[in-house]
Amino acid sequence: MGNSNTATINKYDYDVVILGAGPVGLTIANYLGLQGVKTLVAEQLDRLIDYPRAIGIDDESLRTLQSLDVIDEVLPHITPDHAMRFLTPSGRCFADIQPTTREFGWSRRNAFVQPQVDAVLLEGLSRFDCVAVEFNSCLKDFSQDDRGVTLNFDSPNTPPNTISCKYLIACDGGNSYIRQSLNIPFEGKTAPNKWIVIDVADDPLATPHVYLCCDPVRPYVSAALPHAIRRFEFMVMPNETEEELSQPHRIRELLSKVVPDPDNVNVIRQRVYTHNARLAGQFKIGRILLAGDAAHIMPVWQGQGYNTGIRDASNLAWKLSMVIKDQADDGLLETYQVERKAHAKAMIDLSVMAGNVLAPPKKWQGQLRDTCSFAVNVVPALKRYLVEMKFKPMPVYADGIVIHKRSIKQSLIGKMFIQPNVYLKNDDNAHKLDEILGNNFAILSWECDAANKMSDNTKQQWQSIGARFIKVVPKERLRAIEISETADELVIGDDLDIRTWLGQRDNISTVFIRPDRFVAATCNAQELNTVSEELFRKLHLTRD
Repeated sequence: MGNSNTATINKYDYDVVILGAGPVGLTIANYLGLQGVKTLVAEQLDRLIDYPRAIGIDDESLRTLQSLDVIDEVLPHITPDHAMRFLTPSGRCFADIQPTTREFGWSRRNAFVQPQVDAVLLEGLSRFDCVAVEFNSCLKDFSQDDRGVTLNFDSPNTPPNTISCKYLIACDGGNSYIRQSLNIPFEGKTAPNKWIVIDVADDPLATPHVYLCCDPVRPYVSAALPHAIRRFEFMVMPNETEEELSQPHRIRELLSKVVPDPDNVNVIRQRVYTHNARLAGQFKIGRILLAGDAAHIMPVWQGQGYNTGIRDASNLAWKLSMVIKDQADDGLLETYQVERKAHAKAMIDLSVMAGNVLAPPKKWQGQLRDTCSFAVNVVPALKRYLVEMKFKPMPVYADGIVIHKRSIKQSLIGKMFIQPNVYLKNDDNAHKLDEILGNNFAILSWECDAANKMSDNTKQQWQSIGARFIKVVPKERLRAIEISETADELVIGDDLDIRTWLGQRDNISTVFIRPDRFVAATCNAQELNTVSEELFRKLHLTRD
């Protein structure tokens, strides 16, 4: 770490300091590394956390990891198409959630072991000379002004260090020191019951998927994970303590409920958790931003705590990069909370609801659940609603870096764009769309060379922030088309995904796709300049 003894910041040690080497902080750091932003990841612990953590990663998160060029290292540690099955006390499955869609290029539900993927993200940072990682770094205090942030660290093996940076990202967990020091409210509820999580090796059941048993005596979860690991979770009764439940004979007693031979089980780790549902009142104060668990925490039942944090990282990282590189002013960062807070709240509510299905607070609610469960498999529409995970609130940004032309409910704007397979001219190999788009803005047009239809000033403004112009053509015409100087020719897949997407609304030929793959705007060929100018204003672009 660098040293600075001046109270007023004249020279920054780093552009960005990220407090916390969890998945959110590591994800942001990988993106900033790709963008050449000088970054420090400071972690209080001496290594990555290895106790039981998240086990579910969704298609949106995998798409983010794809953008970081680490997806090939991650895939060996996931099990795709991981079904979630709710069981009645008698063992009858009343809700079978197993979506098979690939609209974003990846399986919607996947099992994984978080420490393994965290290790991939950490190793990914070794690619970048501009990113440093420091473990055993305890933040003692910090201050900020309108120019930057000053942090005082204490490390066991080095003298105290003072670090200056332009922005601080607090990814320091649910008990965030930063959030508490800034007196940011963290409102919500704590569940009355705790749960003990037990991970075992050499899976003694070897059945696929995850099962949530709504046992009225002691609800439990049994989840198959990659590498023959199985996760068991049991509700802790009011009179039980973590110390007591961690005793070998109590672990055996719990496992005897779900395993035929509990004496022949290889326990890796166990930990007792409290389930909280809380949301920070603010995600940004001055030059300090909260992300991940520091901004929101939720029960585990839909596996969305991890994924909601990765969405934060994906939303924040590209905006932060543009501000650091003087492509946009600080006003762009104000859109982070505008876009992320409402969706984080929706995911908290979903997780709480799922927990109430598994372990209803009141006995009569459990009886009502069991009675209504028969309707799930009898009513086709209800069954499809569950199987396809239509109950999951997808991120839809009503405000921020979006231009809506109609009601939010009917709009294609503010939603993640699809990721079909596409082909380049003179290349017979299929590519996922994001491989062509890159990590900056993309302006994707159907049979239209958008760059040549823009004014020179508009085109140059897009090019100055690295935007790519993508022209989509039918496969049948691909080889007969001359490659223009401003567009990469693509062919849509045989399922016509892009053409079908554009056809959902009249008069759409062009899609403005943000670096996080969300749709910022759509238009036809004659609106390219006016829509671009409106987006430039929303992006707070700096102009010469």
